[in-house]
Formats: sequence, C-alpha cells, structure tokens
Amino acid sequence: MTTSNGTGTQAIDRAMSLVAAVIKADEPLTYPELQDECGLAKSTTSRLLAALERTELLERNGGGGYVAGPLFWLYATRHDPWEELVRIARPTMEQIGDDTRETVNLSVNRGDRVAQVAQVDSSYMLGTKDWTETDVPAHASALGKVLLAYGALEAGDGPFERITPNTIADPGALRRELDAVVRHGWASTVDELEIGLTGVAVPVRGVHGDVIAALGVSGPSPRLEHRIDEVGQKLDERAKQLSGLLRRGTHKRGAA
Repeated sequence: MTTSNGTGTQAIDRAMSLVAAVIKADEPLTYPELQDECGLAKSTTSRLLAALERTELLERNGGGGYVAGPLFWLYATRHDPWEELVRIARPTMEQIGDDTRETVNLSVNRGDRVAQVAQVDSSYMLGTKDWTETDVPAHASALGKVLLAYGALEAGDGPFERITPNTIADPGALRRELDAVVRHGWASTVDELEIGLTGVAVPVRGVHGDVIAALGVSGPSPRLEHRIDEVGQKLDERAKQLSGLLRRGTHKRGAA
C-alpha cells in the first residue's frame, strides 16, 4: 500500500478524519466546515465525501449538512437499539404530549414482556405516573396489544389474568381484539389495566418495515374514553412520521 497518490492508507486516513469530524460534532457540518476542520483540498474533500456517501458512512440532511450515515443506525439497532430509539422518538413524544396533554409512553418487547423505555409526563396533575418502572401485562394495556397484534410479542394460550372486570381474559376474545387493532391501526383499553385508566397506542416501524415499538397515550378515563378515535388518529400520524425517520435514516443529530 502506498501513501503517495492518495489511493492507499493516506486516502483512508483522510476519509476517516472526515467521518470522525462528523461523528464528534454537536451539529451537522457543511462542506466548507469539513474542509477547514480536516485541512483538505477542495477536490480531495469532494471526492472523499462522495465515496463516504456511496458507502453509507455519511449522508446529508435536509439542510445540506453532513451527518452519520445509515450504517451507524444499523449498528445502533443491532447493538444498543433502545437508547438510540428513545433519542430519536423523544421529539415526537413531546409533540404528542403537546397535542393531547396526557402521559406519553414508548414501549418495546423485552423477552415476553412489555418494557416501557421512555415517558413524557402529562401536563395535568391528575394522570401523571411513572410507568417506566412498572411491569404491565401485555393483554391489559394498549401498548401491549399493539406489540401482540403485530407479532412483536406472543400472546400465549391463555386464559389471561383478569386484572379488572373489564380485562379481556378469554383467548378467543383477545384474538378478535388484536385483529381489530390491525384493522383500525391503533389499540385501546378502557379500565382494563386499572379502573379509571384509558390508553391508546399505535405501532412504530423500523428500517425494514416491521413493528419495533408501540407509542401510546394514557390518562383518566373521563378525559380520554370519549376521544379514543381522535387520539388514535393523531398518534397514527405522529408514529408514521417517526417510522419514516427511522426508515430514511434522516434521524441523526441535527437532522430530525
């Protein structure tokens, strides 16, 4: 290998300096900023950036700045998916909180259970509770029903625990409920997990289109049970936007 013509280790070193500059930056870097940061000629910078985009190590966001490319997202989803997912989803969750003023949760499956990995609190004093430390049965929560309906969790044979008089405990009835979730695009519970608690949730899809999480809103039944369709539609719109970010890879810092 040679360093004299820019095709050997010198070219690799220069390309990696561009990648490192982008990864370490707090904001997306422009072409002139990268050239200045790495001390490279214009032609060299242009050639290397084009190669790094082709190989998906870097990409440009909507403003033209360079951010980490899809290969970094792929690595994150395989090795530390939930931390990255929470970071990406946080702005969407805050938007939903502004839309509904209710508690917003993001859940994933961990083994055979629903794990709540992020929460935005309700703006109401009544209804705010930290669900991230609570083990919630999948069949009795809107978030869990989404994961069950789309195959991210297995329901099992049942019968299921009847937590309240409204909990669906019969396997056949639960199956019909899950089929309805897929038809409608969202799941709901009214007084099934707790008397007086209503929840609505929708699926979040990953880079391959499969359901990787559930995004939901919960609050007191008197506030929510008559707004289920309205809240479900709002959630569906927001979740589709989030899913689009995940699929397109435009979610990197400064790009969303």
